[in-house]
Amino acid sequence: MELTNLETETKQEKYLDVLRNLRAKNFSRNLPFLILSNKLPKGQVYKEYNDGRIEIQEVSSAGKKFNVKVLKTLAVKEADLVRIDYGLF
Repeated sequence: MELTNLETETKQEKYLDVLRNLRAKNFSRNLPFLILSNKLPKGQVYKEYNDGRIEIQEVSSAGKKFNVKVLKTLAVKEADLVRIDYGLF
């Protein structure tokens, strides 16, 4: 069964609404929002904070322990592009 363009757009919009609500909920609790991206190398993620900052972090595991290293804090324009890319504006 094939979805029509309207059905696909409706599902995408619902998905983005859920994502935006989760992001707002995290920020209201002073928690960061994790953005997984296939545009980053394996093991790297975007982490957005409620102060507007987005970092690229490298996450690795050693047994049950996770190691996180901040690789870069994005410039404001770069952070805005990530938000636009993932429908977070």
